Amino acid sequence: MRAMRLNETKPVSEAPLTLVETAVPEPGPGQIRLHVHVCGVCHTDLHTVEGDLDLPHLPLTPGHQIVGTVEKLGPGSQRYQVGDRVGVAWLYWACGECEFCTEDRENLCVRAKFTGLQADGGYADYLVVDEEFAFAIPGVFCDEHAAPLLCAGIIGYRALRLSGIQPGQRLGLYGFGGSAHLAIQVACHWDCEVYVFTRSEAHRRHARELGAVWAGDARDATPRPLHASVTFAPAGWIIPLALGHLRPGGTLAVNAIHTSPIPEMPYERIYHERVLRSVTNFTRADAEEFLQLAGEIPIRSDIELFDLTEANTALQRLKASEVNGTAVLQIAR
Repeated sequence: MRAMRLNETKPVSEAPLTLVETAVPEPGPGQIRLHVHVCGVCHTDLHTVEGDLDLPHLPLTPGHQIVGTVEKLGPGSQRYQVGDRVGVAWLYWACGECEFCTEDRENLCVRAKFTGLQADGGYADYLVVDEEFAFAIPGVFCDEHAAPLLCAGIIGYRALRLSGIQPGQRLGLYGFGGSAHLAIQVACHWDCEVYVFTRSEAHRRHARELGAVWAGDARDATPRPLHASVTFAPAGWIIPLALGHLRPGGTLAVNAIHTSPIPEMPYERIYHERVLRSVTNFTRADAEEFLQLAGEIPIRSDIELFDLTEANTALQRLKASEVNGTAVLQIAR
């Protein structure tokens, strides 16, 4: 099978992924093998190939916004049938036994494995995964538009929940890429007033088209203090500014697996019971809740399509903030 493999971390400008032919993986007990149709391209993939994350092994196949059909069942697998369409996301496996798993917080599992990090991901023709960590895709979505839901959508939904935003309140979104353009649709469905902060004028227009009541730069003052915010940009300097935009008692949720250092800031930015919290991974319950909600709204994912062999180009475009929405690799032939 074909796969875009990472053998050595390096800047995406140096095209770190190489097209190779490798063996088709066999599903083990409780696993399924997918024929991959599409795979979204995520900022976490960018951090992976450029070496911002500690990689457990190389070579590695990135990708964790995967849509495909079940092609083969491993021994004992019975949740899906051959031919079913399913998605695979960032959380590849959790132990089910540690204190976090038993507290319904498997996103913090001490032995968790992640797709495209500990396990080979979706920049390939085939993938194996535990059947309990694959999700049915609502029929309203085609493959290409379903892919971004499986990371950008799910983690954005968890970030909204952890921000504590309530229907009718004022919400800030910092950065307006693959995740934020889906989160804003959930927030608008909840009748929130959404304020978007991004350097890109094209992204500001996109935000207004999707329902933002205001769009500007993170350095700009907001017309009104915000009840809650989510920052999607992996830039620590934004955090003090975002805290300054909150009303007393507001929460800022940082939705980034990796970010630059947070600069020193005056205590007043966190005073008056403002809350700063990180968002880490997601649970299967998050995935199932979000996918159901996404189908009901229904959420529109804006995408730009690339061939599997253009994965390096997609990552380069992503790093340069030149993709409106989400880059998606077309894989099935």
